[in-house]
Amino acid sequence: MQEIFKLIVDVAKTDSNVLITGESGTGKELVAKAIHAKSSRCYGPFIVINCGALTESLLESELFGHEKGAFTGAQYARKGHFEMADSGTLFLDEIGEISIKMQVDLLRVLEEKKISRVGGTELIDVDVRIIAATNLDLKEAVKQRNFRQDLFFRLNVISIHLPPLRQRKEDIPLLANHFLRKYAQKINKKIDSISSSAMDLMLKYDWPGNVRELE
Repeated sequence: MQEIFKLIVDVAKTDSNVLITGESGTGKELVAKAIHAKSSRCYGPFIVINCGALTESLLESELFGHEKGAFTGAQYARKGHFEMADSGTLFLDEIGEISIKMQVDLLRVLEEKKISRVGGTELIDVDVRIIAATNLDLKEAVKQRNFRQDLFFRLNVISIHLPPLRQRKEDIPLLANHFLRKYAQKINKKIDSISSSAMDLMLKYDWPGNVRELE
């Protein structure tokens, strides 16, 4: 993890796209936020979108925006996340879940640095750094033709892999005590420590939900 922390600082000095991999709950969004906070874009917006939580049509509208009348219910023009993230960072979580069509659209934006809103024809310049994250093996997805190789190369300029909590159990006491202080303060309750028996149980457990489950 110390090596990852150093890598975050080095990566932040560049403007390259970053792909963060690791199991669910390992802290991929926190790494993305740290890269943004230490970068020259830190005064710009940090916009998050969960690609796996939206249908293809909704994701398209969320990313690129839409013009008035573009579809039923579009009563006014709306900026998408690319426009909102201009001069900042766009974090694309669960990037491995997007459809082939969306992969093509995203590739075009990464290459041309321009977007067009759904239902519109105007090309809009966007200056955005992309940080993507996935808990899937994208190299395997490329082999299975479920993910475009050219998009993978565009996203994977710099790669950061977060190990699961079960592979770094020495971090459990540090994390557990951090969360203890955080929530004791939140509920205004004085709790000084975790018992040795409770900590032993934590250290023996494999934490399939990783740091999120521990918290």
